[in-house]
Order: sequence, then C-alpha cells, then structure tokens
Amino acid sequence: MIEQKNILKRFYVILVALVLFTGFIVYKIIQIQIIDGDHYKDIANKSVYKSFIIEPNRGNLYDTNLNLLATSVPVYEIRFDAVTVSKEDFDKNLIPLSKALSKFSDLPVSYYKNKLLNARKQKNRYLFIADNVDYSEYKTIKSFPLFKLGPYRGGFIAEQSIEREHPMGKVGRRTVGYNNVGLEGAFNEYLKGKKGRQFKQKISKGQWKPLDDSNSVEPQDGLDVVSTIDVNVQDIAHHALLRQLEKFKADHGSVIVMETKTGEIKAISNLGRTKDNTYFEKRNYAVWESHEPGSTFKLMSLAVALEDKVVDTTKIVDTQNGILKYYNRTVRDSREGGYGKISVGQAFAVSSNTAFSQIINDFYKDQPEKFVDRLINMGLNKKIGLEIKGEGQPSIPHPDDKNWYGTTLPWMSFGYGVSMTPLQILSFYNAIANDGIRIKPRFIKQVMDKGEVINSYNKPIIQNSVCSKETANILQELLKKTVEKGTADNIYNESFSMAGKTGTCQTEYWIESGRYIASFAGYFPAENPKYSCIVTIHKPDTKIGFYGSQVAAPVFAEIAEKIYTKTPIKDQVKIDIINALKNESLLDKRIANIQEQIHTMPNLKGMSLMDALSVLENMDLNVRFIGEGKVIKQSIKKGQKIKKNQNVKLILG
Repeated sequence: MIEQKNILKRFYVILVALVLFTGFIVYKIIQIQIIDGDHYKDIANKSVYKSFIIEPNRGNLYDTNLNLLATSVPVYEIRFDAVTVSKEDFDKNLIPLSKALSKFSDLPVSYYKNKLLNARKQKNRYLFIADNVDYSEYKTIKSFPLFKLGPYRGGFIAEQSIEREHPMGKVGRRTVGYNNVGLEGAFNEYLKGKKGRQFKQKISKGQWKPLDDSNSVEPQDGLDVVSTIDVNVQDIAHHALLRQLEKFKADHGSVIVMETKTGEIKAISNLGRTKDNTYFEKRNYAVWESHEPGSTFKLMSLAVALEDKVVDTTKIVDTQNGILKYYNRTVRDSREGGYGKISVGQAFAVSSNTAFSQIINDFYKDQPEKFVDRLINMGLNKKIGLEIKGEGQPSIPHPDDKNWYGTTLPWMSFGYGVSMTPLQILSFYNAIANDGIRIKPRFIKQVMDKGEVINSYNKPIIQNSVCSKETANILQELLKKTVEKGTADNIYNESFSMAGKTGTCQTEYWIESGRYIASFAGYFPAENPKYSCIVTIHKPDTKIGFYGSQVAAPVFAEIAEKIYTKTPIKDQVKIDIINALKNESLLDKRIANIQEQIHTMPNLKGMSLMDALSVLENMDLNVRFIGEGKVIKQSIKKGQKIKKNQNVKLILG
C-alpha cells in the first residue's frame, strides 16, 4: 500500500514536470513566433540575405578631340548554381549547354558535361565557369542554353567588376593619373558617379548569389570629362623628350605645351629614369617639382627693370671679363673672358650672368624690396591654383627674411635663390606672349552626360597682368633674337619662327658640383604665338652636354616643328594630285597610285599607338586597341582593300 502511494507520488511529480516543461516550450514558441518574431526574422535574413554596394561605372576621360584617355570597362566572372535548376531543365539543356561552352572556350564537350553533372551531384551552388569576361562575351554566355532562363530557373550567376583602361598605354599616364592623382583626381567629382545597392542570397560559406529585388538601387554612372590634352601633341612631346633623355643619360625631365590664348594644356610629359636605365612616368615633375630656374628667370628680372624704367635695352654693360665678385662669392659667365661691353638686349640674348647681376644689383641694392615686391606683384610667389593636386610651392626670398644676404639680390637676377615649377615658369612666358596678360593654365574643356554637354569651360581665365604691353613687346623681340642670334641660335629655322630663352642651372651643388638642370622656355610662332612650351631636363651626363641650348632647346624645336609641319595623309594626297597635274603624261599613273594608297591597308606593325591612330583616322577607319606599346598585329592585313568607316582592331605589345 505504501509502495503504491510512492509510485503515485512519483507519477504526479513527473506529470507536473512534464506540464511545466510543455508550458515552457509553448511559451518559448509564442515568444519566438509572436513576441520576438520580427527580431529573429531579421537575424535569419541577415545571415541569408545581405545588401552589397555596387560600384558605378566611372565616367570616360577624353582628350580635346574625343580620343579616349581613360575608360571603365566591365569585367565579369561567370558562375553556375546547379541546385536551383529543375531536373527537367537540367537534363534537357545539359548537352546543348556543354556544346556552347565548348565552342566558347575550345575545351571538349565531355569536359563541360562531366563538370556540370558533378556540380549537380555535389549540389554545388557556385560552380566556376569563366572569368575576365568582357561585356560582349558576357552577353554571349548569358544567351547559352539553360543560362538564358535566368538566375533562378537557369542557375546563371554573373558577378561584375570594373577595370580602368588607358588606350594610350604609358604615354601621358602620369597626367591622366589614377585615384586622386592627375586628371582622374582633379575631376573625380564628375567622374566617380553614385554607388548602387544589390541584395544577395547566401548559398554556401562565403558565397553569395545576386537577387533581383525591388529594394536594389541601380548605380549612377559618372559623367564624362573632355580634357584639353591633345593625344597627337602629347605623343610628339613624349617621344621628343624620351629621345633626348636617352641621348644625354639624364635623370628625369618634363615637357609642357600650352595654347597661348586660352591657357589650355595640350601636353604634359614627365619621364624619370629607372634602375635599368629605361624611362617611365614616375612623377608629375612639371606640376610638382619646384627648383631654381637659372637663366630662364632673367626674363622676370628684366621685366622688373623695364617696368621700373631703370634700364632700356640699349644701355651698355661691362661684363668684367666674365668674372665678378660679390663679397666672398663669384659670378661667372659661361663664356671664358666674358662678352666685353654689350647692350642689355645683347646681354639677354647671350645670357650673361655678370651683366644681369650688375643691372639688378646696381639699381636695387639700396632698395631690394622694390625689386622683390615687383616680382610678388607679378604673382610669382603664389601657386597657380591648378585642378591637379600636388602643385609645388614657388619661393621668392624677401629682404625681411632671416636668410637674406648681400649676395641674394645679384644671384636672384639670374635665377638662383628663387624656386618655381616648370608650369609656373611657363605661365609667365605665356603671359609675355600674350602682351603681358597672364592666363590660368587649364585642363578641362567640357563635362558630358551620355554625349550631351552639360558644362563648358571655354572662356580663358585671366589671372593678372605681369607687365605693360610696352614691356611685353620689348621682351618678345628679345626672346625672338635669342633664337636668331643668341644662345639658342642652334635651333633657328628661317622658315619657322620661334622665341624663347635657354636656362642652365647648377642643382644639388650642396652635395657635389657638376649637376645641372637644362631648360628652354618660349613660344611659337614668334609672331602671333599659338603655343607656349617649356622643356626641363635634370642632371644630364656632363660628358655629353649640359647647356640648355644643347639639351633642352632641340626638344622645343622638334615639338614646335612637328606640331606645325606634320602633314596628314589627306593633305599629302592633295599635294600628290596637284604635282601630278603638272605633268599630264603621268596623271593617270599618279592618280592610280594615290587611290591605291587610300583604299588599301598600310603596314602598321612596329608603329606607336599615336602614329597608327593618325594614319587610320585619316583614312576614315574606326579603330579599337588592345594592350600597350607598339602595334604587333592588325586585324586587316597589309594591302587588303578597305572601305570608309570599316572597323580595325590593333593589338599592341
């Protein structure tokens, strides 16, 4: 009896425990499903669904003639979800899909058949199909059997990434830039676009499948920017500079070409030497590198003296046998024995240091601030204020500075103790070409959205007047005579006028002597200037040459002459026809030869990109490029007949 009571007691205890446990379970279910349901659903969704940022297509960057400098190219990775596809669809499309993939990749049909079957058996939801797929290939693969049914029914997964390509290759690469550097950085606000958002479903560890979702936000592509750069001028400047750097085994150098009236930068080339003695665009020396200009600064010094009317170009100066002492320092002319007694105009043309130190020191030694303040009023102590980041800081010493010495003023007269970047120097020379009006250098021409111009920047920005028109006209004549009879007479050309000033400056003399900067700044043609240009070459091999006239001036002359004398094929054809007409007996033969040249493909192998572009665009052909370097393959063979607007593909290497 007692034992039965104990059993019954244990039964009630167990029953109560079961009721309590059941009640607890029911409570937790209610709590999870109803009270905290939304919270747990969010956790579940976050572990299975996630919002991903979609990067927009960056806008295109063009040169002034709408040649591509930089463009965003979509690249795809193709995957396959073997689980989401029904058995009926999979079995029906297995062989057709395998055949399509085989034709696309040149791998056997059996390879893809086995690969797809194994993925189905192993329930692989992220099977790799192809990568580095361009847009046209992506469209092709998307149309394959089964894949064309879409991501759910067909298991098709495409993941897009964006790559930035530069059709010009390494030419002008530093100017074009990347991220926050160069033109890419300067106009990033236009180019970058707005990011989008896309939901993806987690299908296995670390693998996410894109979903078509109403909450997805499409990215907004960036705007296109038309720069002032001209790829043809850029190519001319690049190769002219490269040849001279290689010839003189120089450390680095830069070239800038600017349109005189507008301030539009047509070319900037910056090349630095590598350890294996090749050259590439290491830094934007033209914009960044502030250094002592040397004799190119004599233009600024003389502009001050002429504005203050302390000299005129006929005043006679004794060059003191080419040697002149100021305290414990010696000024020397490059010509041993000096130039004797010469006029100020002649002193400028032959670049006499002793003459210029006397001109400036004699008239300003008691009031050096008058000389310096005039330079400051010209704006030479301020940055230009470029869109491109990294502009170097100019330096003009002032008598109030602690490091102002008795030798500072005479040394400033010929470009020592001051510091400017090549573009800042060129800006002043361009002002002289513009009768004293300083125009701000400019890199942007237009902003476009899908081919429609939304902003134009065609109006020149006048910064200030550096001198009177009278003074500018005097300096223009002196710059012209420097090329005709002065230190740059080696580049004088009777049929093509140029104006400019050579510069030869010691650099890093605090480390060792024998290191030089050779430069030439000027404009062309001398009458009614179209372009201004500066060439700066650092640390040429002194055994080969180091003077500005030897090293830098020939680069200037080559650029100037090529810009004005490079005749396109169409013009040459006209000349050939005119010449043929002079001799009627040869007329038929000449016209036949000309038409043959026009309607057959030339041999482009070994040409640079820009040379090939020039040839093909003059033949009214549409050109596409792949790779960098020189042409190694062309889609239309040499001598093959061509038609207007025909497509040509070039492979560079």
